[in-house]
Amino acid sequence: MINFSFTDGFAHVIDGRKVTSPTTKGVVDPATEDVFAHVPVATPEQLEDAVVAAERAFPAWRNKPWEDRQQVLNDVAALLERHATEFIALLMREVGKDQMSAAFELSIAVPWLRAVAKQKLEDEVVQQDENRVIKNRFRPYGVVAGITPFNFPIVLTITKMAQALLTGNCIIIKAPPTSPCSVLKFIELSQAVVPAGVLSVLYGGNDLGQWIVRHPRIMRISMTGSSGAGKAVMREAADELKSLTLELGGNDPAIVFGDVDPKEMAQRIMLGATHNAGQTCFNMKRIYIRDTVYDAVRDELVALAQTVKVGSPFDPSVSIGPVQNRGQYERLSGLISDCKEKGYKIAFESRVPASGKGYYVPLVIVDNPPDESRIVREEQFGPIIPLMKWSDDDDVVRRANDSEFGLGSSIWGHDIDRMQRMADRLDNGMVWINEWGVVGGDFPLGGTKHTGLGVENSKHGLASWTYIQSFVCNRKF
Repeated sequence: MINFSFTDGFAHVIDGRKVTSPTTKGVVDPATEDVFAHVPVATPEQLEDAVVAAERAFPAWRNKPWEDRQQVLNDVAALLERHATEFIALLMREVGKDQMSAAFELSIAVPWLRAVAKQKLEDEVVQQDENRVIKNRFRPYGVVAGITPFNFPIVLTITKMAQALLTGNCIIIKAPPTSPCSVLKFIELSQAVVPAGVLSVLYGGNDLGQWIVRHPRIMRISMTGSSGAGKAVMREAADELKSLTLELGGNDPAIVFGDVDPKEMAQRIMLGATHNAGQTCFNMKRIYIRDTVYDAVRDELVALAQTVKVGSPFDPSVSIGPVQNRGQYERLSGLISDCKEKGYKIAFESRVPASGKGYYVPLVIVDNPPDESRIVREEQFGPIIPLMKWSDDDDVVRRANDSEFGLGSSIWGHDIDRMQRMADRLDNGMVWINEWGVVGGDFPLGGTKHTGLGVENSKHGLASWTYIQSFVCNRKF
């Protein structure tokens, strides 16, 4: 068992050991804009060291019985569960998550690992008789990489590392550029049960991402991030013809029917739109409300918003913390300014802390902006909620589908047959009826259009970490 502490600094992990670098970078607390930690910035040589260590570890790891690799994931889950309190505090500090959002991330991370640990890919037997055996076998790529984002650093690391390891690969994780600490500590913790070289982590900026994507011996990459970043990865990976999974942007519609209870629906919208300060890829981002109930739902949402406090994650009364980084803050501030400059009606705008420090964005409800507005067309990724009216099923489906993204969507009401017919016409990778955000290790996470390529999780995500080998054995030679 390694000695593990949250107070002994942050480092890369290469070949089972903590490693520093000549250059470090400060990690900013989004609630105060103060630097609270320093992390090493990886060099090209350190990436090569991680690749060599993974190549050395791969044969033994690939040849372990499937059940042994499943047990390793369960052991990692147990370690993470044991240190959940420390990780919650770290997520609050570096991501700016309110306490409920940080606890939620840990509450799904542990069962997520355990769900993946139950999965298995069996050989597909095509023919088996006295003359010949033909099978389709799922074979690991070897050295692979995961590029993780700032908003759910632990869970979105797990979506990559768990299935990669289970299928026999050795993975190098690139920690998020603005919230790396929890990922560095999580991979460090995992070394207690994962063989050296099988699971490594490096911190760096865009240059590290380019080195990973261009590296000729990293065979596969899973990346979660913006659509722009995903397109850049795809271009860079073309020369090496790498296998890719890209889980990118979303601008998820929620369609509300006229038979809902306005008060209950307002509570659902508030949670679905503002969870993690709105920084969730499948949050409700465009709310289409039937015109017969629009005013009632809007008014209930405004009344609820008046009880929501934006402020420090460490204040127990706060339910929306700061957004994670300055780039997010400036982009969201620009969207709010655009709404006001265009004369859109602001139904509600909350106060933010008066200190002048911290990336605090007010909770804003925009009342029926036009479909062509930026707040409707763009993925806001923050606590700004546009509400729009609808009156015709065909028209609202057209409007919901009128997006470059296709991640998730939700439909709310009591006419299940009618909602199911509508769901069949939505161009999204995930559709929920009277639910929102139901995800896990056994559910595919992904979408269509600019939302990306492939899926994470489920048997489909598991298979993506392998290539298919046709195996033929002639018994009568």
